[in-house]
Amino acid sequence: MHTHRYTHTAGTKTHGFRDLKDLLAKATPARSGDQLAGVAAADAEHRAVAQLALAELPLATFLSEALIPYESDEITRLIIDTHDAAAFAPVSHLTVGDFRNWLLGDAADGAALAQLAPGITPEMAAAVSKIMRNQDLILVAQKCRVVTAFRDTIGLKGRMATRLQPNHPTDDASGIAASVLDGLLYGSGDAVIGINPATDSVAQVIRLVEMMDDIIGRYEIPTQSCVLTHVTNTLAAISRGAPVDLVFQSIGGTEATNRSFGVSLDLLEEARSAALSLKRGSIGDNVMYFETGQGSALSANAHHGVDQQTCEARAYAVARRFEPLLVNTVVGFIGPEYLFDGKQIIRAGLEDHFCGKLLGLPIGCDVCYTNHAEADQNDMDVLLTLLGVADCSFVMGVPGSDDIMLNYQTTSFHDALYARRALGLRPTPEFEAWLQKMQIMSNDGQFRLNPSLPSPFQKALLRLP
Repeated sequence: MHTHRYTHTAGTKTHGFRDLKDLLAKATPARSGDQLAGVAAADAEHRAVAQLALAELPLATFLSEALIPYESDEITRLIIDTHDAAAFAPVSHLTVGDFRNWLLGDAADGAALAQLAPGITPEMAAAVSKIMRNQDLILVAQKCRVVTAFRDTIGLKGRMATRLQPNHPTDDASGIAASVLDGLLYGSGDAVIGINPATDSVAQVIRLVEMMDDIIGRYEIPTQSCVLTHVTNTLAAISRGAPVDLVFQSIGGTEATNRSFGVSLDLLEEARSAALSLKRGSIGDNVMYFETGQGSALSANAHHGVDQQTCEARAYAVARRFEPLLVNTVVGFIGPEYLFDGKQIIRAGLEDHFCGKLLGLPIGCDVCYTNHAEADQNDMDVLLTLLGVADCSFVMGVPGSDDIMLNYQTTSFHDALYARRALGLRPTPEFEAWLQKMQIMSNDGQFRLNPSLPSPFQKALLRLP
């Protein structure tokens, strides 16, 4: 590594950076996880100088210098081996700073960004995000259009989907069913009805999958279900004939992180093939659902000295490989050790959304925080609103915003309804038509929020499991 390439002079003082990895870490906006890892800038001046040096770096540098060695990390190999040189060509001559300017310009429209995506590596996306203001991240993400489908179409302009998250601390069927019904009546659930099981056994997974399949089938809901269990449990459920729609897995940006999750690229490919073989999608075949989050690599001691935001962007290379229906950055879930307060959570959410969109992912955000973080629901209101402006694909819907099984705070059915109303956003077209058919939503987009259930649902409570 040629250390002299990573220096910058400010006034009479010259700042040096050990290598590309160090430069990226020092240029990252302040966050507790990088301080915990010992890779953060010493102060604001140090950070600003690193950002200036990063802006002058040729974008093509990331194709010749790997942050984690090619020989020892399958994610690095994936990034390098699948890079599309032809797609990269239009920006290959730019520096990181020039790339920022190009992204903000009118030439970078939706079509150009879609063509560019296979040519951008996660490290390039992370690098340019580090020298962008929040408004830059929002504007560019808004221009990116990523559309996926299974039983409905996610990611269309002017639409914000929601994951209906009916978790229950004992996986009680009636409790889950009540939350599902509650969410549907607020127009939630078009991205997925996704349950985090309290008991992570194959038998329980099958029971929950069959329950949701019954509800979706009985009411002909144009959505998909998912039990957020380990991929090996889902494979076992598929082998036993369970009606699995989507395969879920948490993923990270290094091979060692994924190993800590008990997964590899080969295992994810096996799971995707198994789900595709079921042919359960009616209008599309995007069958994977991935969740990520800044700090996962560090918490597994698998970050290799790379800053947490760059590790997060590398996780998107894993997701991109398997053409997912949904990717969800669970932004504040890991805790204040990694994102200390509302300001850091808001910044991370916008970074993740920008990087995911730029890399061609159907990315949503779990706008959330843990109860010991220096954040509150007002901070989440801010992030939810900013992500809505940025054309985020989907957010969460949880009864009352308090997930009583996972013990964290996220967005409620009411919050998603607020975002749609305030920003003029609508559910997916297929789901919107179903809401109108079921008399939950009127043709002009108004919800019938009153104590008496719409007529098609009057018998529903008695028939749900």
